[in-house]
Amino acid sequence: MDFDFLNAKTAASLDEIRVRVAHALARHPLCRNVRFDIVSVPRTRRGGNWTVTLQSVETRAVWEASEIVADIQDAYDLAVAA
Repeated sequence: MDFDFLNAKTAASLDEIRVRVAHALARHPLCRNVRFDIVSVPRTRRGGNWTVTLQSVETRAVWEASEIVADIQDAYDLAVAA
């Protein structure tokens, strides 16, 4: 049985990823005031082609914000512009 679909990422635009990250951070009480930016980067060995730069993060929210972003990075791949 082929289980590659379990590791497949959903293609999304920068705007879609930005909205998903904003909503995910807003749901966590410590991360509601986190400012961030989404940056397109060259594809890595792990397959990622975008990253998040976190800004204005409270010390006690760093771990939670990092975990939220990591989960989203595992699920979404930056769609190639046509």
